[in-house]
Order: sequence, then structure tokens, then C-alpha cells
Amino acid sequence: MAKLEFFFDCSSPWTYLAFSRIEDLVARTGAEIIWKPVLVGGIFNAVNESVYEARANPHPVKSRYYNKDLKDWARYCGIEIGKPPVFPVRAVDAMRAAIVAQDEGKLPAFAWATFRAYWGELKDISQPSVLEEICTGVGLDWNKVSARIKDEDVKGRLRANTEEVIARGGFGSPTMFVNETDMYFGNDRLPLVEAALKNG
Repeated sequence: MAKLEFFFDCSSPWTYLAFSRIEDLVARTGAEIIWKPVLVGGIFNAVNESVYEARANPHPVKSRYYNKDLKDWARYCGIEIGKPPVFPVRAVDAMRAAIVAQDEGKLPAFAWATFRAYWGELKDISQPSVLEEICTGVGLDWNKVSARIKDEDVKGRLRANTEEVIARGGFGSPTMFVNETDMYFGNDRLPLVEAALKNG
């Protein structure tokens, strides 16, 4: 069975686009998916600091196309991506909660709800009240989740995933690996990912 590792952070709009299609892709290919929540800010700090410069001094021509491209992709994927008032957002608690959701067998549902809350409903996913609403909606006990995201084990696992993708050559979200060594980056690489899984 081909294996797909999906390193992702819910604070990335391009990752939302990829996430919205990845489960169907996996179903079509019969691959095994391994979810790897990460902190994209940690990746940028380590290997892709130019992202911050581009955000601070956006080129108007490129920015206009970027916004059009994002809208075109969202329409194609059948999801809503707006402009959250808080961007970039501190996603550390949300992504630690993703680790907890993974342990509870609810990671895809939690990630869907988190992406929708931030990009569709424009809610601040750094806020405990928003995370509580997300958790409750997917059948997670917020009291347990809020306690566990403070555990060193959960913190360490998120940090380890982030360090792992950097060590393996990743520089953003989503980063995907087919059969451990074949790396792909970005929403628009999904056709290549699918072809690789079918050939794997």
C-alpha cells in the first residue's frame, strides 16, 4: 500500500485548499494517509523567512493576482476562503489540539472544523472560546483537550513534527511525502501526488 504523509497547519489558506481534496484523493488511490500537524511559523522561522518580508512589503501587482488565484481555487474546491481579521493567527493551541484530536480518532473532522472556522467564518482560532466551539462540534471534550494541550507530550509531538518536516527538506504547508522520500509542496501539486501514489 502506498503511503502519504500530510504535514499541515490550519492557518494556511493554501493548505485548506489541499485538505479539502486530500481525503478523496486518498480514497481514489487506496493509499494510507498519515496526518502530521505542524506549526508553519516554526518552519518559516527556520528555513523560509522571506515569507515575512513578502507579507510586510507586498508587491501590488502580485498581490492582486494572489487574491484572484485564491478565490479561483476556493471556487474550484467548493469552499469559502475569506480574509480573517486576525492574520497571521497564533495557531499553536489549535495545532496542539489537532494532536489531541488525532489521539481521539477525530483529526480530519477537527481540522475541517478549524479550517472552516478560520477561513470561512473568519473566527480567531487562537481564542479558547472558538476552540471550545470547534471541539464540541466534533465530539471532543473541551475540558480534556484544553488540559492536554498544556501537556509536554503534546507540545513535544507538535514540535517534533515541525522539526521533522524541516529536516526532510520541507519549507511550508502543506508538505506531502509519498512513500517517505518523494516530497511535494503546495495545493497545486495534488495531481502529481495522486500520480505518484498510483505508481507507488
